[in-house]
Amino acid sequence: MQTDYIDKKTKGNTDIIDITSELKLIVEKQKINDGVLFLSVIGSTAGLTTAEYEPGLVKDLKNTFENLFPYRDDYAHNSTWSDDNGHSHLRSCFIKTNLFVSVTKGKIDLGTWQQVILIDFDTRPRQRRVVVKLLK
Repeated sequence: MQTDYIDKKTKGNTDIIDITSELKLIVEKQKINDGVLFLSVIGSTAGLTTAEYEPGLVKDLKNTFENLFPYRDDYAHNSTWSDDNGHSHLRSCFIKTNLFVSVTKGKIDLGTWQQVILIDFDTRPRQRRVVVKLLK
């Protein structure tokens, strides 16, 4: 097993970032022919998933998260810690903070219009780290 990292500055507030190119570089650099990438974003207000990374879907995702888990001040978490990111934690729990991506013949197994995305749900800019564990 090997470990690599992807570090990203985010804007918060459901900032959606395509990290597919960084993953492809890791696969190339580590010379992975067949294997699995296990991705884990550090933090409880971020998430990882796959989607077609295009402006319309990015907007749709942001709207969907706002509809499902709206920003508001009456979450119990906000009272516990005197902050305003209860919705951020709920969104992260819903999406999850980890993801597996397989690699076959040196290529990440993704569909033509599928990318791996990092989503920062927190209410402020953050420095996010994605840990990439490589199993080959």
